[in-house]
Amino acid sequence: MKALITRKVGMTSTISEDGSVTAITLLSASDNVVTQLKNLESDGYQAVQVGFEEAKNVNKSQTGHFKASKSNSKVVREVRVPELPEDMKVGDKVSADLFSVGDVVDVVGTSKGKGWAGTIKRHNFHRQRKTHGGKGNTRKVGSIGSMYPQRIFKGKKMAGQMGYERVTVKNLKIALVDTELNVIGVYGAVPGPRKGIVIVKGVK
Repeated sequence: MKALITRKVGMTSTISEDGSVTAITLLSASDNVVTQLKNLESDGYQAVQVGFEEAKNVNKSQTGHFKASKSNSKVVREVRVPELPEDMKVGDKVSADLFSVGDVVDVVGTSKGKGWAGTIKRHNFHRQRKTHGGKGNTRKVGSIGSMYPQRIFKGKKMAGQMGYERVTVKNLKIALVDTELNVIGVYGAVPGPRKGIVIVKGVK
């Protein structure tokens, strides 16, 4: 299993030997703890459940769940695997040295929420004209259908909630790995705001 739960720190840049400047995103990658191993027999699928950061307060059910791993994880995620690693057991720790510079990874995060947005901002619609005979509100949607089929098709581009959705950015490269500071650097942009939870998965 080559995956790690991290927290987004922010962006910076690196300067290569030829003088070119490249943007990278820094991710805080403190140790992850294996909290549960799920298998086909008992759970119906195979996955490694990993915890990240220590929580100050946990309820009784969480205390019982985390008893075997001896940790009170604040963030818990599952990573599905085709086969469970034979050398992995509950309580093991996974750190930033899981990755090395040059590795290709997929990055999963939750994008910034933009609230309720109209069609111009959300779908790049054109506004209506402001000149002769123009309608009073030049930013409204306009016609959304006709006599047939007397309903709105699913997926119709209209106003609605924008952002705050799960986003996966594929095939990014690891720029740096600092095991002392527990920081991973990734070339390019990563979805979500600062301090957002980001999952880094190695590409086979």
